[in-house]
Amino acid sequence: MRLKTSLLKESKHKELVSCVGWTTADELYSCSEDHQILKWNLLTSETSLIVKLPEEIYPTDLHWFPKTVGVKKQAQAEIFVLTSTDGKFHLTSKMGRIEKSVEAHKGAVLAGRWNYDGTALITAGEDGQIKIWSKSGMLRSTLASQGSPVYSVAWGPDSDRILYTSGRQLVIKPLQPSAKIIQWKAHDGVILKVDWNSVNDLILSGGEDCKYKVWDSFGHLLHCSLSHDYPVTSLSWAPDGEVFAVGSFNTLRLCDKTGWSYALEKPNTGSVFSLAWSADGTQVAGACGNGHVIFAHVVEQHWEWKNFVITLTKRRTMQVRNVLNDAVDLLEFRDRVIKASLAYGHLVVATSLQCYVYNSRNWNTPLIFDLKEGTVSLILQAEKHFLLVDGAGLYTFSYEGRLISSPKFPGMRADILNAQSVSLSNDTIAIRDKSDEKVILLFDALTGKPLGDGKPLTHKEVLEIALDQCGPSTDRKIALIDKNRDLYLTTVRHLGREPKICKIGSMVHSMAWNDAANILCGIQDNQLTVWYYPSVVFTDKELLPKTLYIKDGSEFRRAPQVLNYIGTKVTLRQGDGSLVYSSVLPFPALLHEYSISARWEDALRLCCYAKDQSLWACLAGMAMANRELTTAEMAYAAIGELPRVQYINFLREQPSKESLLAHMLLFSGQVQEAEAAFLQAGLIYQAIQVNIDLYNWERALELAVKHKTHVDTVLAYREKFLQKFGRKETNKRFLQYSEGVEVDWEKIQAKIEMELSKERERAANTSVRSSVASRR
Repeated sequence: MRLKTSLLKESKHKELVSCVGWTTADELYSCSEDHQILKWNLLTSETSLIVKLPEEIYPTDLHWFPKTVGVKKQAQAEIFVLTSTDGKFHLTSKMGRIEKSVEAHKGAVLAGRWNYDGTALITAGEDGQIKIWSKSGMLRSTLASQGSPVYSVAWGPDSDRILYTSGRQLVIKPLQPSAKIIQWKAHDGVILKVDWNSVNDLILSGGEDCKYKVWDSFGHLLHCSLSHDYPVTSLSWAPDGEVFAVGSFNTLRLCDKTGWSYALEKPNTGSVFSLAWSADGTQVAGACGNGHVIFAHVVEQHWEWKNFVITLTKRRTMQVRNVLNDAVDLLEFRDRVIKASLAYGHLVVATSLQCYVYNSRNWNTPLIFDLKEGTVSLILQAEKHFLLVDGAGLYTFSYEGRLISSPKFPGMRADILNAQSVSLSNDTIAIRDKSDEKVILLFDALTGKPLGDGKPLTHKEVLEIALDQCGPSTDRKIALIDKNRDLYLTTVRHLGREPKICKIGSMVHSMAWNDAANILCGIQDNQLTVWYYPSVVFTDKELLPKTLYIKDGSEFRRAPQVLNYIGTKVTLRQGDGSLVYSSVLPFPALLHEYSISARWEDALRLCCYAKDQSLWACLAGMAMANRELTTAEMAYAAIGELPRVQYINFLREQPSKESLLAHMLLFSGQVQEAEAAFLQAGLIYQAIQVNIDLYNWERALELAVKHKTHVDTVLAYREKFLQKFGRKETNKRFLQYSEGVEVDWEKIQAKIEMELSKERERAANTSVRSSVASRR
């Protein structure tokens, strides 16, 4: 990825340009110390004078009133705020008429920013004050006052916090008076510029120490650049938060959100005082010290999938290269490309007006349909359909171009969704709720309606979510990384029960599901970890550590990120931006395939051939999940799990299917479900015995009293338990029932034997009836 810059031979402004701002993706306003406001039309390459400002107004900052989320393209922002050195800010119309001038600060007003919904304006001044104003320019409050000038200010993602500069320090101040202020030393020189992205919640800062830095919203340093030759005078996040631009003297740099540099340009601009991205994130404009306005387009983006490499060579042209036979195809588009995604044999390209869907088997005839909203911010793909996210909402389309669904939820802000907060599978859409990061909203991909009873999934503060891609919808799993960097797995459809959320890893920084099997990989404590069969945690959680493949992180540099996991290849991006590929054995994916198609003999042969303990452990878990006891017994024996082999033999001796099912649930640790299965089948004694075996004495007594049977059995086992430890009964309920019940072990044993013989008899009768029915 790089920037393709363009500069006019002669500058249109006669003095330095102080600020720029986009009205649409093809129209820009620029302000200069020559008092002119110019309009730049990129479609016609025309520049026109909007207005010549009064001589006393020297502009310092410009910010357009935000376009309301979800409105049609023709309804554009009609006013902008212009700050100036005379201590005023001016609310100015699109035609250049100053609607209102407000005395705001003593000395220059150095920055003015609207919040994301346009309900408030913040200004920062040379007098060290930060003030909040209403949309109409009425003073609401003075948020802060300090002894040094505030050179730059930015709103937090939810417009409830302010980030501003204070000499060499950065300050995050919440709007609520009682909330805690975060302040830290950020640079060794005066900080000149800050920006805070609403999608990734990351902060940028640059200053006179000639460095730019990336921070999280708690003030933790994520990246510090090398020292430049000159102070960093401007920086700006792209709207989607994936990249940012940095400006300095005769320098323009494009960087990834983690801080490393994609491209460095050295245009003849003087200092770049202001940078602004277009709403679609395809181009950035800079206000230059020598009177120029520089335009830079993002080109040479790359997408890879299996044997295809696709490159955006120009704004409207892509090159498709098949690395197997070196065949090259050129894809031409009517409008500039905004977003693209390549996966599952399809390329989806969103331009400013249309969406193109290509099949990798035929690059000549794309399917084309029009887009309602021009600025697509995210494309996610699954095997059967894809998801488009724009300013107005989320839309699921088939690869034939048919709109399938459009999920909606209260307080939806589609413009701040990214690949970490949205996940798509063939049947499910998962969205992390930005207003409450403990909530994950789950929707049916085919209808757009909430799943099940509409109750969302809740957990600790979630950072990243990912749905698995294979298998039936009833077994759909979601992996999530929380604020503590712990990795959890849970089912998406849980049929009215509370979802079982199981921890499967810690210190996990990024993750990805395999495209062809439910295998998960992630960076765990700087090592590449592959969970061959993560669902084993629901069947036999003690097997989980035996199903892992861990690759030492010595070959990876600082903070690698998993980009994708396709086939047997994991693609990682290192801290310096370089790509690293790591291969995973093909056997686990093959084992998943055999398990899904119930080819257990082939699965056993594969494990015998591979001679890998982790494969045997996966097979044991898969076989138990599918109640394939013979295969499970052989797999457990191969990894030396003799107690489990004995338990499987015990399962075989169960007289009825109901009893077998309940004991299988017990094996998986699902005690309540096992008890419910016994009770539903009328096996009251077995339900009581389960609780006795697990020392759930009160529950065992409760069941015995409720069903008026085996009260003496519970009391007998309780008495035996207490005698073993030399203790006396203190529980009031047990003391109450033991007064009128005599414990006779011979009678109890006879009663138990009668219960078991009844169950065997019932099972035999059921078997006879089913065999007679099958003969008919």
